[in-house]
Amino acid sequence: MEVKSASTALQLNSAASAVENGSSGGNNRQHTRKIEAVLLEEKPEQEEESVKVSISAAGMRESLKLEKQAAKEEMLNNYSWANGLVVSGQKIIDRGEIISPETYNILESLRKESIKRNESMGQSRLILGGQILFVGMLMLCFMLYLDLFRKDYYQRKGSLSLLFTLIVFYSIVTAFMVTHNIFNVYIIPYAMLPIIIRVFLDSRTAFLTHVITILICSISLRFPHEFILTQLAAGLVAIFSLRELSQRSQLFRTALLVILTYAAIYFAFELMTENGLSNDFSKLNLRMYTYFIINGVLLLFAYPLLFLLEKTFGFTSNVTLVELSNINNDLLRQMSETVPGTFQHSMQVANLAAEAAIRVGAKSQLVRTGALYHDIGKMENPAFFTENQSGGVNPHKNLSYEQSAQVVISHVTDGLKLADKHNLPKAVKDFISTHHGRGKTKYFYISWKNEHPDEEPNEELFTYPGPNPFTKEQAILMMADAVEAASRSLPEYTEESISNLVDKIIDSQVTEGYFKECPITFKDIATIKTVFKEKLKIAYHTRISYPELKK
Repeated sequence: MEVKSASTALQLNSAASAVENGSSGGNNRQHTRKIEAVLLEEKPEQEEESVKVSISAAGMRESLKLEKQAAKEEMLNNYSWANGLVVSGQKIIDRGEIISPETYNILESLRKESIKRNESMGQSRLILGGQILFVGMLMLCFMLYLDLFRKDYYQRKGSLSLLFTLIVFYSIVTAFMVTHNIFNVYIIPYAMLPIIIRVFLDSRTAFLTHVITILICSISLRFPHEFILTQLAAGLVAIFSLRELSQRSQLFRTALLVILTYAAIYFAFELMTENGLSNDFSKLNLRMYTYFIINGVLLLFAYPLLFLLEKTFGFTSNVTLVELSNINNDLLRQMSETVPGTFQHSMQVANLAAEAAIRVGAKSQLVRTGALYHDIGKMENPAFFTENQSGGVNPHKNLSYEQSAQVVISHVTDGLKLADKHNLPKAVKDFISTHHGRGKTKYFYISWKNEHPDEEPNEELFTYPGPNPFTKEQAILMMADAVEAASRSLPEYTEESISNLVDKIIDSQVTEGYFKECPITFKDIATIKTVFKEKLKIAYHTRISYPELKK
C-alpha cells in the first residue's frame, strides 16, 4: 500500500511539473487529464490529503505562470517598437536601389500600418453607413408625419426651411463639439428648438422635431441614454410652459423651469447609479449643474433670435403682433388723428374679434392686430366714409354710384400700399385684403340696380378685389367688421334688435359663400354669434338718467 501511494505521488508530481513547464495548451490539458486519471484510480481515504496537496501545488504553480505571462504581454504591448522617423514627403527607396536592413524595416512598417489603416477605414465606413441609415429612417418618419398631419406646411413659405435648418444646425453643432472635445454638450440649449417651433408653428410639430433632433444628436455621444431622456424632459417642459410668447417674463420663467428639469433628471440618474450619494452628497457632480445653469442662460437668447428668424423665414410671432397692436405705434397714432371715427370702429372690431377668437380656439392676438389695421386705407380719403364725416357734408353726392363704389373699394388697395410702406407682416396684410372678401359695396350696388331696373351692371365696378377669407381668424374679422358697422345704424338698441342684426348679417355671409375657403365650422359660427350679441348688448346698454338737484 505504501509503495502504491508513493508511486501515485510520483505520478502526480511529474504531471504537475509537466503542467508548470509546458508551453502548449494541448500538452497542459493532457497532463491535467493524467492527474485526474490517477486520482480516479487511487482513492483511499488515508491518501486523500496528499492528493489535495499535490493538486493545490500544481494549481498554484499554474496560476503564478499565468500571472507572469500576463505581465509580460502587458509590458510588450506597452513597449514602443518605433525606431526612427519618416517625414511626410520623404523618399524611402528608389527604383534599382539595394534594400538595406533599415530600409526593409521602414517598408515593413509601412505595410503593417497600411493594413491597420485599411481595417480602421473599413470599420469607419460601416459606422458611417449605419449612421446614415439611422438618420435616413428618422427623417423618413418625420416626412411621413408632415405628409399625414401637416400638409399645409408644404405651401406655407418658410415652414419646411425652418424645420430642417434647426435640425441640421443642432446636429452639426453637437457633432463638432463632441469631435473636438469643446466644453460639454449639455450647455447647448436644445430646449430652444421646440420653443421656436411652438411660437411659429404648433406644439405637436415642435415636440416631434425635438425628438428627431435629439435622436440624431445622440449618435455622436458615447452614452446617449441619459442625454436622450434628459433633453426630452426639458423639451416637454419648455413646450408646456410657453404656449404663447408675448412677454419677456414668460421666457425667463421657461428658462428657470428648464434648469430645474435638467437638475432633477440628472439628480435622479445619480441616485439610481451606485456612486455613494445616499451616504455622502459631497460626491455630486457639481460641474454638470453648472452646465445646466449656463444652458438656461443661453435659452434666454431665444427672444432676440425670434426677430432674426422672423425676417429670414417670413414668420410673424406674437411678440411682433403685441408690438404692432400698441396704439402708440406711428401708423396707429396717425390713424387716430386722421380718421378718428375709423380708429374707434377698428378698436371696437378688435375687441369683438379677439373675444370671439378666444371662444373658438383661434389666435386672438393675431385677430386683434389685424382688426386694428384692416381699415388703414381709409386715411387716404377720410371724408368719403360716414364714420369720419362731420357737418352733414357727404362728398358722394357729387359722384356717380360707380365712382363712389370705386372710392370705397380703393381703401383695400390703399391699405395694402400703406402696409408695404410701413413693412407690416404678411399676416396683417392678409386681413386688409380679406375683410370684405369678394363682396360688393351693397349700398351703391343696390342703389344703381333700383335706378336701372332693366339694365345689368358691371359687377366688377362694385366688387372688392378679395380674396375671400382663408383662415379662421380672417373669417372672424369679416363677421366682426360687418356686425359692428351695421350696429351703428340701429334705431334702438334692444336685446331683440341686436340679436336679429347679428343673425341677419352673419347668415347672409354664410349664404353668399364667403367662408367656403376657410376652416370654420357651423359650431364656431354659432359661438361667434353668441359672443357678438353679448358684447354689443354691453356696449350699447342704456344708462339711467341722474336726477337734478332741486334748489
